[in-house]
Amino acid sequence: MTELRTERLLLRHWREGDLDPWAALNADPEVRAHLGGPRTREQSAASMAEFEADLTARGWGWWAVEVVASGELAGFAGLDPVDEERTFGGIEIGWRLARSAWGHGYATEAARAVLAYGFDTLELPEIVAETMQDNVRSQAVMRRLGMTHVPAYDFTEADGRHVVFRIARP
Repeated sequence: MTELRTERLLLRHWREGDLDPWAALNADPEVRAHLGGPRTREQSAASMAEFEADLTARGWGWWAVEVVASGELAGFAGLDPVDEERTFGGIEIGWRLARSAWGHGYATEAARAVLAYGFDTLELPEIVAETMQDNVRSQAVMRRLGMTHVPAYDFTEADGRHVVFRIARP
């Protein structure tokens, strides 16, 4: 079972007990402001099951992010294949944290561990990330990770303009 550890976080497989905090996170309109709005408990359960199935099958994907000191589920971070309809391919990095986990550096800390796994273990040549153009918080994390904006990869969907960042394997 692949787990990633940082100084303060454990990126691990999903557990049954994660559903309540995961559903609460996904029901928060502020957390989901750039992600199509709140999700129901049933939608959260389905996504959690899909994440766990991918982790089990591939050994990597969207890991549950646990704060080691408290045992609290902070959200998720990980890697996933880029959607097929994109003009750019590859593997994307992403994260989503509960509002209570914002402002502690957890997104950057978790993402650094995920990048290291992607480059060192999976030997990926590059990793991309995408977010809504107005999601400056996620873009700030991308920049802290050393990612650069690639305007040629940007795209527009019904929900608005998305910007794409990338980082090459060191």
